[in-house]
Amino acid sequence: MANKISLNLISGRTIQQGVCIESGKEKPSYRTACGIIEMDPSDLRKMGAWKNTNVKVTSEFGSVIVKAVETTQGPHPGVGFIPMGPWANSVISPNTYSTGMPTFKGVPVTVEVAINEPILLGIELVQKQCGVKVG
Repeated sequence: MANKISLNLISGRTIQQGVCIESGKEKPSYRTACGIIEMDPSDLRKMGAWKNTNVKVTSEFGSVIVKAVETTQGPHPGVGFIPMGPWANSVISPNTYSTGMPTFKGVPVTVEVAINEPILLGIELVQKQCGVKVG
């Protein structure tokens, strides 16, 4: 049985994200690079999930479906990482504190298995957030 777990979410740039931006943010390769949450293997076990399982990440600012993958850095139990992009933007605070850039670190989130939920392309996710009918 899957459990809901709490993590401290951080975000940042990745090399793979930069490579995929060059081919286009609307492409499936960008979703593959950025529509993920890197998690410690121990947190995946606590949640009762395998790596590459679709999960729902929820914060006080919103929720998003992404693919849970094993972290490439760490170990860092209790920390989740979503690369900067529309997936991370769905769950971080929009407040920029007058800097023009939101705080991408230290967002409390819950993560739960969402096997039957699709991971939207970046353009689909933005359209959904703007109230444009997707699909």
